[in-house]
Amino acid sequence: MENKALAAIRKYNMLSIGDSVVVGLSGGADSCALLHFLTTLREDMKLQLYACHVNHMLRDGEADRDENFSRELCEKYDVPFFCLHIDVKSLALQHHESTETAGRNVRYSFFNETAERFGAKIATAHTASDQAETVLLNMTRGCGIKGLCGIPPVRGRIIRPLIEATRKDVELYCKENKLTFVTDSTNLENVYTRNRIRHDVIPALQLINPSFEDTVLRMSETMKSTQLLLHELALKATDEAAVTGGYDAAKLRTLHDAVFSELVFILCCDLNITPEARHIELIRGILVSGGAVQLRENIYAVCKQGIFRIIRKTDTTDFSVPFSENISVYAGDRLLSVRKTETISDIPKCCLINADAVPDSAVFRYRKSGDKFCLPKRNVTKLLKKLFNELKIPEERRNSLIVLADGDNILWIEGIGAAQSCLFTENTDIILFLTVD
Repeated sequence: MENKALAAIRKYNMLSIGDSVVVGLSGGADSCALLHFLTTLREDMKLQLYACHVNHMLRDGEADRDENFSRELCEKYDVPFFCLHIDVKSLALQHHESTETAGRNVRYSFFNETAERFGAKIATAHTASDQAETVLLNMTRGCGIKGLCGIPPVRGRIIRPLIEATRKDVELYCKENKLTFVTDSTNLENVYTRNRIRHDVIPALQLINPSFEDTVLRMSETMKSTQLLLHELALKATDEAAVTGGYDAAKLRTLHDAVFSELVFILCCDLNITPEARHIELIRGILVSGGAVQLRENIYAVCKQGIFRIIRKTDTTDFSVPFSENISVYAGDRLLSVRKTETISDIPKCCLINADAVPDSAVFRYRKSGDKFCLPKRNVTKLLKKLFNELKIPEERRNSLIVLADGDNILWIEGIGAAQSCLFTENTDIILFLTVD
């Protein structure tokens, strides 16, 4: 195991001299072997080690047993120990998710908080055996290339030094170093899908290929290379299709299916969601006919006027603030500021307005049906809806743009500027500087 772990550390540049490392410690064989292995590197590499353990408050007395064992092990190795107690079963019910998902989310959140505190990396004890199980689990769900890549050896601050060592390698390491560990009784039951894969599926595949876990590891590395190429092609396509307000639908229609799917994944990543295969198929359709596809409760893929974008619809609760020559007020989470200015040379004209021309009855608000705006220097009045259509302002932005209005007469529009009646001139006494951050 040591040689495979050292090779993985070098191959993926996991550790550097003087690193701080938070080790995810469950008390099981894998994490105990990882912690012991890192202590053997501690002096030569000047590592600062910490251990994090989560007591999920499950399995009756086993959870407390695992915590006590992990704490005593850290005392033995002189490693600072941090423990989180949380009722994962109740949390899972509250969030409508499985205890496995809830537990994983809690662990990584705790690991990240501790790592942030010490400026550390996070080491988890995933092995090649875990990799094989994960790939098979992904395949049962109908995965693509990403699923075949399995568990990444390095992801952000997370490192996995044992990713190329099998569970048998770990067990041998524990035996040779006389390491004790605890066993989670639920790992012996076939209640969870992963356990059925571990106990039934992989042994059957190993009868066909005794090196099945190593084979999956090599396949995952090949898939990662393929995925990297696909990602680069999708990034290039994203840049080439970018237009004001989104992406050119006509250009997106010409993309290979695999590149387009990856492009959608990239755009969704910014909103912290993962699109399903059926969503991508529906999105293909709206690129031709226009329309929208709901991806999550408030997230939509939209194609209108030949422009495609993925948006999060926000609640633009109405607000109305009387006009003043010196105010600072929040509209939702955005700050509207108004102040006098005498120097206008470096200020965008869309931020300036003639205060003398603004009636006392004017208010700042969001748009309403029937609003109209007189275009500056053209003396042409248009409905705000028609103006926004002509300017191709995305629909999701229209309801959150701040306007200054007197009744249905719009005097100023965020990002567009003042109406004809409120333009400033050389003779204007008071010029206001309006900003929205």
